Amino acid sequence: MLKKIAFTLCPAVIGSLLFFTAPASAHVSVKPAESATGSWETYTMKVPSEKNQPTTKVVLKMPKNVEFQQYEPVPGWKVSTAKHDDKSVSVTWEATDGGIQEGQFQQFTFVAKNPDKAEEAAWDAYQYYKDGSIVEWTGDEDADTPHAITKITEAKEVTDEHGATQTKDDSASADSGSSALDITAIVLSAAAIILSVAALVKKKRA
Repeated sequence: MLKKIAFTLCPAVIGSLLFFTAPASAHVSVKPAESATGSWETYTMKVPSEKNQPTTKVVLKMPKNVEFQQYEPVPGWKVSTAKHDDKSVSVTWEATDGGIQEGQFQQFTFVAKNPDKAEEAAWDAYQYYKDGSIVEWTGDEDADTPHAITKITEAKEVTDEHGATQTKDDSASADSGSSALDITAIVLSAAAIILSVAALVKKKRA
């Protein structure tokens, strides 16, 4: 009899655990989770609304050495940027009509330039609800409200400011080629000047 009751309760208990743990995984996230050094990356911040109140504002603080460049407009949201005393930049998306309702999510896309050295970029986000409450997504990985992390790593391919993909070797070769051409042009110009002077001297002697 006890085995039968336990067998009957197990699915209900498991279902309840899944129900209560599912919302905990619905964090504010920033993707991709990995990007190349020096690349102009297109990032997407996903914001779920978990309360019975709509999310009306989201503030995202740019990680150290990550430079915010531009954003994709989202209907119903206005965007502003602010610089702080520590020279960091934060971007604010504020709802102009309704916001993100309970059980919904909204994605915000923007472009930022990655640092030139490999590091971990931590995205601190602040989620504002209509009732005035704020959820600070600024904790470590094991926290209840963790911030998103993007690993900035060395890579052969990077994206430039025009959205084109190029290899770093090609960039270096192009720079070397340009330098070589510049040196050649200088040498030829100097040679031309010397020949001109020599010709004038010879003409005067004649």
